[in-house]
Amino acid sequence: MMSCPRPLQTQRILDPYRHARARLLALGLSLLAVTAQADTDDDWAEFDLAARIAAVNEGELSFVTPERAANTHRHVNQIRIDADSLSEGWIELVQCHENLDAVRAAQILFSPERIRDLEVVSSDRIGRAWVEGHSVQLTDIAPEATLCIRGESRALTALGEGRYRLRNGPYMRRFLDGYYPMQVVLDVSYPAERLDLVQHQPNAQPGFEVHAESGHIAVAAAFEGRLFTCLDFCERGSPDCDLMVSDCTE
Repeated sequence: MMSCPRPLQTQRILDPYRHARARLLALGLSLLAVTAQADTDDDWAEFDLAARIAAVNEGELSFVTPERAANTHRHVNQIRIDADSLSEGWIELVQCHENLDAVRAAQILFSPERIRDLEVVSSDRIGRAWVEGHSVQLTDIAPEATLCIRGESRALTALGEGRYRLRNGPYMRRFLDGYYPMQVVLDVSYPAERLDLVQHQPNAQPGFEVHAESGHIAVAAAFEGRLFTCLDFCERGSPDCDLMVSDCTE
């Protein structure tokens, strides 16, 4: 990405917030943005504006309990790194969104340089979902809607000396100027005969769980704010696998 999401349509909001922009964001991998807007007072009731404003988090990233994030937008990424990924940077991606916010229209945006072969795999409780350039467009999203898409993302970076980084994010669920709880799951497979996982960021803590075994990593996060994740790998036999690399947010 780095273009700002554009509004899809004009909306009407009851005072005192008339003309405010409703924006819900969930970003990930090579930059994904989900932008949504409601366009009638009835649609806007689905947002429960007063409750959202009361719950807003305007600060930095903070991890939350699974209970606080329960029934919020859940963003699941299945990622496959293969031998070609190590030379080209492209990884296979299946991305599913659960509990999408009920709005009239939304779009999922990827960086045009970092996504290819994008397609909609499945959708439920969504009037229509289709690929348009480097975006997925959605209309008539009902409560508890789900969407799965597939493509290839250039998310793996060679750092030199046999080291590689899979960097995802920023993930966020944003409304007006604040951030709200959401869930992110990463399910990553990689060639265990070639690579070892040497570190991950953030560190494991309540609200950010990492389970790693040879060839597979599972990450589960519950948080508010903007989340970047980094998984750093090193080729087996490299002498520099113990070297620390740059901060994930840089």
